[in-house]
Amino acid sequence: MHDLPHSPAADRNKQPILEVLTRILGKQGAALEIASGTGQHAAWFASAVPDWTWQPTDADARMLPAIASRVAEAALPNLRPPLLLDVMAPQWPSQGFAFAESEEKFDAIYCANMLHIAPWATCAALMQGAARHLPAGGLLITYGPYFEEEVSPAPSNLAFDEDLRARNSAWGIRRLKDVAAEASQAGLTLQERHAMPANNLLLVFAHD
Repeated sequence: MHDLPHSPAADRNKQPILEVLTRILGKQGAALEIASGTGQHAAWFASAVPDWTWQPTDADARMLPAIASRVAEAALPNLRPPLLLDVMAPQWPSQGFAFAESEEKFDAIYCANMLHIAPWATCAALMQGAARHLPAGGLLITYGPYFEEEVSPAPSNLAFDEDLRARNSAWGIRRLKDVAAEASQAGLTLQERHAMPANNLLLVFAHD
């Protein structure tokens, strides 16, 4: 299994993220991960919090076999096989039975490093989808770089933003106030902000 796609960044940030997750998540529940990528976070978190069921997903069908292999390698009873899920699609997941049809509800939805490498419309879609699939009090947790109104941006984030926009004009680091506004329109309230290594933030939105 050593030829699986590997993200050095995911390896670096998985433990700091986990330390925050263990403080904000309840003792048990079900979590939906959006944009799982290589599946490294899913395997790490599911191993560390065995009383939480973890459902990885990704919008890129090409990533699903790699995530499935990582799930099989982990061999954890609380780590589910990956599903194809595009936040822009009217149904989550994008194939098979809709979560709504199966009455699937998640106590938490986790999304790392997606908003800056996707069109801005995915932010509203993420918030609206989270509102559909979270119960009252359920949490949407996002991780990544953000620009804040009264915080001077780190030079590394400014350079990263410039690089992202050069690669794709629809990409770029998002402003926290804009993300929070989209969340509010969907019925989600920014509840916590955690400063993370490498000038990232972990944000916790609660479903009203």
